Amino acid sequence: MSSTLDTVPGRFAYTEDHEAFRQTVRSFLQKEGVPHVNEWEENKLVPKSFWLKAGEIGMLCPTAPEAYGGLGLDFGYNAIVDEEMAYNGVPAGFSLQSDIVAGYIETYGSEEQKQQWLPKMVSGEVITAIAMTEPGTGSDLQAIRTSAKKDGNHYVINGSKTYITNGQNTDLTLVVAKTDPDAKPAWKGMSIILVESDREGFKKGRKLDKIGQDAADTSELFFEDVRVPITNCLGEEGKGFIYLMSQLPQERLSIAVSVQASAQKAFDETVEFTKTRKAFAGMVFDFQNTRFVLADLKAKLQVGWAHLDWAIARHLKGELTNEEGAAAKLWHTDLQWEVMDKCLQLHGGAGYMNEYPIARAWRAARVTRIFGGTNEIMKELIGRSL
Repeated sequence: MSSTLDTVPGRFAYTEDHEAFRQTVRSFLQKEGVPHVNEWEENKLVPKSFWLKAGEIGMLCPTAPEAYGGLGLDFGYNAIVDEEMAYNGVPAGFSLQSDIVAGYIETYGSEEQKQQWLPKMVSGEVITAIAMTEPGTGSDLQAIRTSAKKDGNHYVINGSKTYITNGQNTDLTLVVAKTDPDAKPAWKGMSIILVESDREGFKKGRKLDKIGQDAADTSELFFEDVRVPITNCLGEEGKGFIYLMSQLPQERLSIAVSVQASAQKAFDETVEFTKTRKAFAGMVFDFQNTRFVLADLKAKLQVGWAHLDWAIARHLKGELTNEEGAAAKLWHTDLQWEVMDKCLQLHGGAGYMNEYPIARAWRAARVTRIFGGTNEIMKELIGRSL
């Protein structure tokens, strides 16, 4: 099964094994994902059954060690999943689980935590979320108010979180909380606590009504005197902020991978649309402006793929820096928005109709310059490194 992703010129980040895995992923998505996307968008939720099916073919957490049920592969396999999910428009929150949460548990989790959670994350039996953002805090993590106070051998957690991806489906949430509210500076008092969804006092709020990405459930979470064992702390107490910062290059690279693929899809569909849409005596594609706009986007997408492969190769060698990850997130999300907006314009009035794929893609793209750290924050991070 082929797609435009197979014909992007000069790609060098992936091996033959990666590409064989791509075919497996693509075939699965075409059969089990794409036919159901409209239903999932309407329900604003991807069913857990889809996660379980994905787990059966190794799509979830492929980097997890074999000792914990995984395949022990490199991040390139995660990137393949991200590309194919984005290009095929399948909105499940796999990247959060595979590219972010799994990394925290693999790197900082205790042996008991790894044995308990990683196999179930690989199989899709357990869906995870990470709860950082609060109603009053966004990029300023040090200002969080959710607390985890010690009471004997337990933490008692109180607070609320918002904009939490996988919030409705989550079985296990990594909660960023203050274990030492008096710490100076504040980041030294932050820890990551594992909270199971069946804990008394833990409540899932409403599914938030968003502009786009409806099927990727986003929720509020509430913690009212939630008691968890002290052994649920991920890594060392007070090191949560450091752990979060250490995983940012991969998180932001993951975003860059997904948005590049979604931009390519929008471009491909727009080329097809303009070649088949009649206007005056010919097709929309016959106008010089159309061809010039598409030529410009084509060139920028080629540059994007080259940069993306460079970043993936750097990351596979463990050399991708925080600043490089931030630059990837910044550049590729800006490119995605340019592609989406210009492609919608070339659709004319049809582009504003939800029945056309470009409308959904355009709406979904708006948030990518916000999550994972706003693009303004990315510029600040890059600027500080100069």
